[in-house]
Amino acid sequence: MSTATVGLMAGMALGFAAYFGSFWAFLLVAVLGAIGLIVGRILQGDLEVSDFVRNRERR
Repeated sequence: MSTATVGLMAGMALGFAAYFGSFWAFLLVAVLGAIGLIVGRILQGDLEVSDFVRNRERR
């Protein structure tokens, strides 16, 4: 599936949430979509969990 198709589906989902729901429904769909994107990128291997976690080095 191309990036444009995924973007189209995400935009349509946000549009439906905004039209039929409320602002909070729109916000929930946006946040869950972002979380899904991050998890998908981690599972695909494009991102590492260490990119989001700060490394505390002791001296």
